[in-house]
Amino acid sequence: MTMQAEQKNKDIWIVIAAYNEENRITQVIASLKEQGYQNIVVVDDGSKDKTAAVAEQAGAAVLQHVINRGQGASLKTGMDFALQNNAEIIVTFDADGQHQANEIVLLTKPIINGEVEASLGSRFLEKKSNVSWHRELILKGGAGIIWLFYGIKLTDSHNGFRALKRDALQKLELKADRMEHASEILEQIAAKQIKYKEIPVTITYTDYSLQKGQSSLAAFGILWNMIKNKVLR
Repeated sequence: MTMQAEQKNKDIWIVIAAYNEENRITQVIASLKEQGYQNIVVVDDGSKDKTAAVAEQAGAAVLQHVINRGQGASLKTGMDFALQNNAEIIVTFDADGQHQANEIVLLTKPIINGEVEASLGSRFLEKKSNVSWHRELILKGGAGIIWLFYGIKLTDSHNGFRALKRDALQKLELKADRMEHASEILEQIAAKQIKYKEIPVTITYTDYSLQKGQSSLAAFGILWNMIKNKVLR
């Protein structure tokens, strides 16, 4: 890695929300370090296992919630910490191995080049992700609803692999503690007129990640709540 690349990576902070991930978090952190990322924050969201200790041993900065508050709250805790430590770009990254560390450069490049303030991962711009047809239907349907409600055009919704410039993140008013945070971020990007771009990324579903992650039914529930809240607002 060149000195210039090392300097750029120093400005990039990776934020990981983790709950009971002691079996995978070491591998995830190692994959990030292999790509030259040293500023890695793991927010242990009230885990009942040794996630915090394992993540710290693997070389990440670890923050802990005493109780389980949800992915949205965990990412907010981690992003606030990164901002306090002068992060220029914040990348949100999953703890279960679904995201590819070597694709972070694809998300951060348009921000570094001044093209956009936010890069949003899409698993549908290129057919590299092993997405089931029913999950694809819900996620693409969610993207349509987001366009209808907020005027932000996407091919994917609820993709947790994203990068935000410092200035853009500081504009966001994030309050959702749980999975609704993904819709909230998109709503805020539209409301604050933050320039964004979708970037093709690979989401790798395994038996483990499917068991740990959000079910298709839960995703549908989030979309339904988004519709309900918008209508009742």
